[in-house]
This record gives sequence, C-alpha cells and structure tokens, in this order.
Amino acid sequence: MDPNVAPRVLVVDDDEAVRTVASWQLESDGFAVDQAGDGAAALAAIDGTPPDLVVLDLTMPGVGGLDVLRRVRAAPATESLPVIVLSGRSGETDRIVGLDLGADDYLVKPFSPGELAARVRSVLRRSRPTAPVVAGDLALDVAAREVRLDGEPVELTAREFDLLAFLVAHPRQVFSRAQLLAQVWRSEGWQGEATVTEHVHRLRQKLRPDPVASPRIRTVRGVGYQLDP
Repeated sequence: MDPNVAPRVLVVDDDEAVRTVASWQLESDGFAVDQAGDGAAALAAIDGTPPDLVVLDLTMPGVGGLDVLRRVRAAPATESLPVIVLSGRSGETDRIVGLDLGADDYLVKPFSPGELAARVRSVLRRSRPTAPVVAGDLALDVAAREVRLDGEPVELTAREFDLLAFLVAHPRQVFSRAQLLAQVWRSEGWQGEATVTEHVHRLRQKLRPDPVASPRIRTVRGVGYQLDP
C-alpha cells in the first residue's frame, strides 16, 4: 500500500446521523471515508473501487447488511475485504450469525466513535500485515497509522502522520512547501504554506531527532524540506 494514501473506509448505514459521526471520527483519525445509505449503494461502491475496509449496518431497507456481507464474501475479488459490523442487534445469536458469515468484528450500537476507529485500525493491522516502513530508528506502520521512535510510540495528528509518511517514502528528496501542500493536504491546500512550516516544526519536536542517528527533517534553504535518514 502506498504510504502516502490513507486507508479508505466505506461506512454503510441508512441512518445519516450514524454515518456522519462514524465518518467524522475516522477522518479525524486519518482515514479517507466514503458513505453509502443502503446495501445496494454499498455493493455498487464496492464493485466500483473496493475500499480497504467496510463498516456495515445490518438492518437497512432493501438489500440488508447480511446480504451485502454474503455477496462480498462470495465474490473472489472481495472475499478477503475486511468488514466490521456496526449494528443495533446486540443478541448473541446476531453476533454469531454476523461473524459466521465472515465479519471480521462486530460492534453494537450505541457505540463509541473512538472505539470504532480503534477497531478499524486493529482489523486493518490483522488483515494487512505489511512490514513497517523503517527509516533509521523511525518505524511507520502505515495500515495502523502508528509511529515508533527507538521502539517507543510517538503520538502524531493525522496530518502530521501523512506528512511524515510522505517524506519517509521519498528520502533525501527535497520538496518545496507548495509541493508538500499539494501532495499531503491535497484539497485543503487553501490553508497556505505557513501550515506546512508549522507541521514540520511540530514533527521535529515530537521526533526528538538525534543529530547523529535519528531521521530528521532538514531545511534546504531557499527550496524546502527533505528527510535525511
């Protein structure tokens, strides 16, 4: 998976409020999110460009969540697509049916948005066991969106992670603030180049770089920044 591209999650629920809350939390945690209001729309989205993970309600008009899950698991192209059921059905039988049909996890409504995001990270970590990207003593687990420095976790915001992942993927290449704004912020480029400077400053503080051993973000005067592993 390209370390510069956030994992894409499809949130499927006929309740717009649930979709909004779940999407807001996942986007805040650095995921790209698409929404579908029913099972038919979900299947169309999955058939078009399969997401990295689906958050799926069970009780929806028309094509229900269990039917979506059956079809996803029956198709060779999506049989391994991670699916987390998010349902108001809390009975043991409902959980067993969902898991037996191939759900990777089952979360009952009402739910904690933070817990949902944590479960998404966990399922992605299990389903996509890619090796961390390593630069010196810095390791990035792109699927889980986790960073470790000398083996210790580093807490980054979603945008700080995106910026660091981009630089790690292009070691020693020099990028101007305008280029970083276009590549990392994309549609949010209206914020201006000063936001790049601020994020680089915060990354430097959080990474506590050792001038000898640790990866560091260097300023190339008159040009921009580069990661010097």
